[in-house]
Amino acid sequence: MSTFMAKANEVEKKWYIIDAAGKPLGRVAAAAATILRGKHRPEFTPNVDCGEHVIIINAKDAVLTGNKLIQKKWYRHTGYIGNMKEVSYKELMENRPEKAMELAVWGMLPHTTLGRKAFKNLKIYAGAEHEQQAQNPVAWTQEI
Repeated sequence: MSTFMAKANEVEKKWYIIDAAGKPLGRVAAAAATILRGKHRPEFTPNVDCGEHVIIINAKDAVLTGNKLIQKKWYRHTGYIGNMKEVSYKELMENRPEKAMELAVWGMLPHTTLGRKAFKNLKIYAGAEHEQQAQNPVAWTQEI
């Protein structure tokens, strides 16, 4: 018996929707990364994009446990000398909750061409409305 290897043109992609309201940010990001990568499928192949499309709604209502809201920081550099910017997650969740979710999911994907391709299949919205009704997304029912 030989091992089945999926081929990129044979993989059918579905759309899944995850509601982040009241759920920990990291748990939602981990579930999204698993779906984007395709690890939930029985025909998962590491070198093929087997993942699905993911829509995350209510990102503004995601929860950070413990003292992460105050202690956790997002650092970025502008490219100029001495211009390291730092933003607390409290500010980030108030002003740009989509970015906080994006950073969490990106950190859980492989930093390769496959990971970058999978990341493009992610849509994040702060509120409950999304623009992908035409794709008929299915609610992700597994535990987060």
